Amino acid sequence: MADDDERELRQDLSATIGARRDLGPAYEVELVESFLDRIDATVLRRVDAELARRMGDDDDGGGSSPFIVAIVSLGTGIPITAIAGGIADLPGIITAWVGIVGVNAALALGRRPSGR
Repeated sequence: MADDDERELRQDLSATIGARRDLGPAYEVELVESFLDRIDATVLRRVDAELARRMGDDDDGGGSSPFIVAIVSLGTGIPITAIAGGIADLPGIITAWVGIVGVNAALALGRRPSGR
């Protein structure tokens, strides 16, 4: 699955770069946002698959899934930072990392025990 996703993302990136060359800088933001949406969808699909696998394997509900989300966040954070920095400079980088931290914080808060 990961190999297929990686191959598909590489093809999408090549197509996005080709479209950028054909369309020019006027459509750069839309092209990058579209590519980032595809990356987000791929990451979410991978995380969902891993969570589903762990939920079935572990009695405690997938104890190491926050670690997996953190690793995926860092891995995707690098290209997202580069793209956001290239398009919107520091505000773009800050916005990207606020989103990444928000996803991890929401996961951590959602996993807390509900009662004391």
